[in-house]
Amino acid sequence: MVVRAGREFLAIPGPTTVPDEVLRAMHRPAVDIYGGPLLALTDSLLADLSRLFRTAGRSYIYIANGHGAWEAALTNVLSRGDRILVLESGRFAVGWGDAAARMGVEVEALPGDWRRAVRPGELEARLRRDGAGAIKAILAVQVDTASGVANDIAALGRAVKAAGHPALLMVDAVASLGCVPFEMDEWGVDVALSGSQKGLMTPPGLGFVAAGPRARAAHERANLRTPYWDWTAREGEAHYQKYAGTPPEHLLFGLRQALDMLLEETLEGVFRRHALLAEAVRRAVAVWAQAGALAFNVASPGERSDTVTTVLMTDGRDPKPLLDYCNEKCGVVVGSGIGALSGKAIRIAHMGHVNAPMILGTLAVIELGLQALGIPHGKGGVEAAIDWLADRVPA
Repeated sequence: MVVRAGREFLAIPGPTTVPDEVLRAMHRPAVDIYGGPLLALTDSLLADLSRLFRTAGRSYIYIANGHGAWEAALTNVLSRGDRILVLESGRFAVGWGDAAARMGVEVEALPGDWRRAVRPGELEARLRRDGAGAIKAILAVQVDTASGVANDIAALGRAVKAAGHPALLMVDAVASLGCVPFEMDEWGVDVALSGSQKGLMTPPGLGFVAAGPRARAAHERANLRTPYWDWTAREGEAHYQKYAGTPPEHLLFGLRQALDMLLEETLEGVFRRHALLAEAVRRAVAVWAQAGALAFNVASPGERSDTVTTVLMTDGRDPKPLLDYCNEKCGVVVGSGIGALSGKAIRIAHMGHVNAPMILGTLAVIELGLQALGIPHGKGGVEAAIDWLADRVPA
């Protein structure tokens, strides 16, 4: 017996659910890549991306995923042999550092923990020991989708400033942009990047990079620059130079619709929606964890992200039967653990095109799976989520 007929719920941390409005915007004929309408579309997208990043700097659009955006950021500001500092808080800053190492950059990790955020004091102390300024850049993620950690980028920016260190602060906002506040200029971020497939509700295939003035200065002397990623080449007068060739027309049509939807809701409304739904998830998980077989991966409540919650199976149980039950029996696709948490955790995404019924439905199916499979859990997780939302979304 199954009860999965109907629309499948996608509750993984990327790619996220693409709104019907975005799909419809993409379902149209191709247009002249040299014509005025497409040029105007590009201009509007670049302006609104800088608005999302909250920067007066320039933004760039790449036909790439987040890994491509990593490479675009690195090649434009670094040279072979440069030293960078990677701030570990899960899988993705380390992965970004691994990409840099393969490009000829010397990589040092500031050791962290998959269960906690980066400590700004540790960053400041390490930078103070680098009196010669050998470290050229610092890599961090705002949200790590493997661990579920949310790093305080504003505090990291203050740590760099307090140390008086000239290193560039570079931030991966793939799992946070368009979901939670990001203040590139105010926080002292020099390079920021993101992708289309999470909070921006567009199919995978677009990567975005924003660069501030210190990054632009570093770009002038960087020798890792290559033709495809190069910022200078993409600033040419010809429209095709902004994409190093043919523009990804239909992804751009979709992105325009997605950004329009976010701006119509208002960014403050978007951030509030994500915060409310994330806490609803956490309220449910807290109840389930009372029986001892489940636990939050991120130990401190204040360091848990508003876009994804990683839940450990603490009794050594394989999470696959639960994931399979949710998907095959009920039509809800919940994220599996990755990296060091592969086979040890589930990940519940609450980012992008999500609302109360989608989140409550996902939580209800997980609780159903826990009960059907006999996994010890506290009863009433979904009720706790409902109570939370009912108190904060008044009639």
